[in-house]
Amino acid sequence: MSKILIVEDDEKIARVIQLELEFESYDVVNAYTGKEALELYEKEGFDLILLDVMIPELNGLEVLRRIRQKDEHIRIIMLTARDAVMDKVSGLDSGANDYMTKPFEIEELLARIRAQLKESSYRPATRDELEFRHIQVRPSTREVFIEDEDVHLTQKEYDLFYYLLTNKNQVLSREQIIEAVWGYDYFGDTNTVDVYVRYLRKKIDREAPSVISSVRGIGYMIKD
Repeated sequence: MSKILIVEDDEKIARVIQLELEFESYDVVNAYTGKEALELYEKEGFDLILLDVMIPELNGLEVLRRIRQKDEHIRIIMLTARDAVMDKVSGLDSGANDYMTKPFEIEELLARIRAQLKESSYRPATRDELEFRHIQVRPSTREVFIEDEDVHLTQKEYDLFYYLLTNKNQVLSREQIIEAVWGYDYFGDTNTVDVYVRYLRKKIDREAPSVISSVRGIGYMIKD
């Protein structure tokens, strides 16, 4: 079952779209602000996002840009009440896969969703796989495998693990990790790193010592 995030501040419109998608057997989650959309995106895995341009707190284009900094593969359809060509160009240039102008026919929206999900299901084989001990990572699809078994990592868990793995044998401070994984504008505590390392260890460790080594008073590293 494909999982779709609807980012729309008009609750009536969001509800109509949600009911139609659920009738088509999609798993649907709603967000009503840009910040809420980013929080849900980081916590949960989605196959497609319906993203309104004019939403509060962070507009849709900014949400789109932030997601595209981390994820090139998730399908994103922009929704807007404005039919200006430059709005469409801005959205597509920022990484949107498709663009729909309100009001739209729900049948057309469903057809475009099906097309995007079908396209995302086909990903050509690549040779960019990373391996470490019992773990295989495919950056092109953001997949992680342990002995050929798919391991589900959240967005931030994957970003953290990939950052540590691609900087193998380097001690990385919590501040470096926060800046690289959460971004310059993150105002949370650096203890967030410790929490996510614990999450990762539960999912990827199969035997001692842990894949991720603690460096007392500094941070973490993955070492050969």
